[in-house]
Amino acid sequence: MLTLRGAPALSNFRNQSQLSRLQEALPSIEGVYAEFVHFVLVDGKLALADADKLDKVLRYGPNVPVQEMSDNLVLVIPRIGTISPWSSKATDIAHNCGLQQVKRIERGTAFYLATNTPLTPQEYEIAAALLHDRMVEQTLTSLDRHKVCLCKHNLLR
Repeated sequence: MLTLRGAPALSNFRNQSQLSRLQEALPSIEGVYAEFVHFVLVDGKLALADADKLDKVLRYGPNVPVQEMSDNLVLVIPRIGTISPWSSKATDIAHNCGLQQVKRIERGTAFYLATNTPLTPQEYEIAAALLHDRMVEQTLTSLDRHKVCLCKHNLLR
């Protein structure tokens, strides 16, 4: 499975709005940056031209500079065991672009929260609750943990 960083997920306006919401609950949060993360299940190895094509397909979103990431990650992903509508459409687009080795693409949003100190488990739970819809999404604290979840629960199979 490939894990690919994507474009920033929030426009400047939405980023500021999200920061204000978070700061109301957790004043220690000084900043927030969100970017898409793509998880791609491929059959075999992609040729260089196909990898470049996949990269171009997955470049979208607001025209905001990419930022460096902080330590406090809240990774929002579709609930394990589900296939998001975004995934179905993105996989179809990849196939229409000739990327037949791509079996499935799923997308998450990585929220990086800037603070002076790492979030406590309680603060993390508060932030996670504000950043995802618990009916259709779940949160994780690391990209590595997400890979384990994807494989364990066959999300990308």
